[in-house]
Amino acid sequence: MFQVVYLDEPSTGLDPASRKMLWDAVTKAKEDKAIILTTHSMEVAEHLCDRIGIFVDGAIQCLGSPDELKDRYGGTYVFTMATAPQNAKDVEDLVKRLSPNTQKTYHISGTQKFEFPKRDVSLSDVFLAVKFAKERFGVEAWDIADTTLEDICVKVATESESS
Repeated sequence: MFQVVYLDEPSTGLDPASRKMLWDAVTKAKEDKAIILTTHSMEVAEHLCDRIGIFVDGAIQCLGSPDELKDRYGGTYVFTMATAPQNAKDVEDLVKRLSPNTQKTYHISGTQKFEFPKRDVSLSDVFLAVKFAKERFGVEAWDIADTTLEDICVKVATESESS
């Protein structure tokens, strides 16, 4: 007989040590049981789940392994740069030169966030551009990251709501 275990937000409210113990127990239990887990935490989903379904308004929008979802909905770098507010246009121009397919996803005061396709740019070009920016107009902080499951969840939900 095959056993199924249902877990609803199992690590909510746990301290880090207890969460780690729970994650270890779930990982061990997956060896001989099917586990269906609901969570709002993409960190939990990525760590514990072999397949992830993203639901919006009660309807499933996508299903796949964490890597499949990243390949299907990711494929971008997320680039963030914080400068003095008067340098916002300079930052936007710099990022557009890196990739004409850049999409601005966030802008408040002097902090801007962009997404651009990985195929358009090499990381060495990004580092050179940041070095140039630091010399030209000053950079308070910057970051480049791969698309996270959290980014994908927000993107899927936004696209679902707009259609």
